[in-house]
Amino acid sequence: MAYRFLHTADIHLDSPLKTLALRNPELSDLIGVATRRAFVRVVDLCLEERVDALVLAGDLYDGDQTSMKTARFLAEQLRRLHEAGIRAFIIRGNHDALSKITTELLMPETVKVFGASAETVVIDRGAGNFPIAIHGLSFAKPHAPQSLLRHYALPVPDAINIGMMHTSLGGSEKHDPYAPCSVADLQQSGFRYWALGHIHKRSVVEDAASVIVMPGMPQGRDINEDGAKSVSLVTIRDDRSVIVEERHTSVAQFERLVVDASHLSEWKDMIAQISTGLEALRSAVAADHLVARIQLHGSDELAWRVRRDLDLLRTEMETRGSMIGNVWIDKVQTSCSVPGGIGSGAGALSELASIIDGEVSSSTAYQQELISIAEELRAQLPAELRDIFGTDEASFKDVLANIARDGSSEVVARLRGAVGE
Repeated sequence: MAYRFLHTADIHLDSPLKTLALRNPELSDLIGVATRRAFVRVVDLCLEERVDALVLAGDLYDGDQTSMKTARFLAEQLRRLHEAGIRAFIIRGNHDALSKITTELLMPETVKVFGASAETVVIDRGAGNFPIAIHGLSFAKPHAPQSLLRHYALPVPDAINIGMMHTSLGGSEKHDPYAPCSVADLQQSGFRYWALGHIHKRSVVEDAASVIVMPGMPQGRDINEDGAKSVSLVTIRDDRSVIVEERHTSVAQFERLVVDASHLSEWKDMIAQISTGLEALRSAVAADHLVARIQLHGSDELAWRVRRDLDLLRTEMETRGSMIGNVWIDKVQTSCSVPGGIGSGAGALSELASIIDGEVSSSTAYQQELISIAEELRAQLPAELRDIFGTDEASFKDVLANIARDGSSEVVARLRGAVGE
């Protein structure tokens, strides 16, 4: 008889909103409950597919979560699985290592939360069926600088061995190192399936001996977690082969819409082009809701007006999104420039723009002031956000140069609009 389970990770229940445009209360409400609704979908999928188990590889919560509302919600969902005879296997990751709920919540007996010491649960499925051995290890602290693989027990003979681990593998630029190990190390462990968590982007590595799956997350929380989100439905057949199916679970999907505004000279034409892009993107997204960040680029005659009236453009796009249906606008950004640069054209304002772009921007005093302001702002940011100013001196200077260039364009655009030039 085949053994089937649903593998997911990085739920981040009740995670606080990050870069989302909080000024839209409806959008904030939607995303604020999206992680819960996605988890309900995960449980629904377990019930629909009649799986044997739910395997959750870390970061069920988003920190030292003490909310009893969250505890009641989780207990209710796990009870649904319990009543259907579906077991749940949970490890704690770096975000929920300190969570009191996981340790204090009274779980049904069908739920196994692995502790800080590696454990193995062997499931005897009766005569004629191979046993299932599930290996798990939670970490008690939010940091794990060394590989945890050596702590796991050896594979149980004749069983299908499934390993659960929260790990950054070889590293990811968007994620802190956590229990790092290599794919090769996992392949040589003798485990048939590795159920991983931590990196929010899906990946699957298969060879003749093992299947290693990072399922991603079931619901994105901001534009930096864009794209379709999903879980893995895993079937281990009687011949011990492994089939992995991706099932989408997003309630709201974040996407970037990049629009080339080059050669556009009429505002209505630009609105039409963006609207067409939104409609096409909405058609391609299977999630209930689309949350789009619009990014305009190119050299065009509308660049000044776009910068000056970005708030009006956003309002127009929100209206169009409502007409399309369940399309929300996270933000509208522009890097558009006037052909020839900010100082192109004639007149006093164009001459001022040339001075800003040339003499002022390149002056030592200006550069030192820019660095001083940036360093002061960076020092006030939490550690995990400081990389937005670059990760080394060269990237720091590049970021500042871009900020200065955009700022100059913004100032001149507003002056040009004010004087009607």
